[in-house]
Amino acid sequence: MSNRTFTMIKPDATSKGYTGAILDQIIKAGFTVKAMKWIKLSEEQAGLFYDIHRARPFFGELVDFMSSGPIVAAILEKENAVADFRDLIGATNPANAAEGTIRKNFAASIGENAVHGSDSDENAIIEGDFFFSKLERF
Repeated sequence: MSNRTFTMIKPDATSKGYTGAILDQIIKAGFTVKAMKWIKLSEEQAGLFYDIHRARPFFGELVDFMSSGPIVAAILEKENAVADFRDLIGATNPANAAEGTIRKNFAASIGENAVHGSDSDENAIIEGDFFFSKLERF
C-alpha cells in the first residue's frame, strides 16, 4: 500500500471554474499536494495516457474530451491514498456517487465526471511518472 496517488481535474471541471473548490475538498480530506501542474494535453498525449483503453469503443471520445481543454494533474499524499481518494471522488457515474463526493458535487455525467483518480498503487506511480519528473515532486 502506497501513501501517494495521482489525480487529474478534467476539462469539464476546469472549464466550469471548479478547480479551486475541488482542490479545497481534496485538501480538507487530508491530502497533501506533492506535485501539481496546469496543462492542456494534445490528442497524442491524451491517447498515450489512456492507451490501456485503446481497444474500447469510447477511446476516441475520451481522447477528444481529455484534449479539449486544460487539466490539473497532481500527485497527492495521505495514508492509504489510493483507496481514500477513490472514496472521496465517488462513483464514475455521478448519479450513483455518494453525497459529498467530488463527482456528486461537480460532475455532469459518466463521460464528464470532473476528476480522474488512480485505481491502484501501481497505476498511481505510472500515471504520476507520465506527468512529473523527480524534480517536480516534493
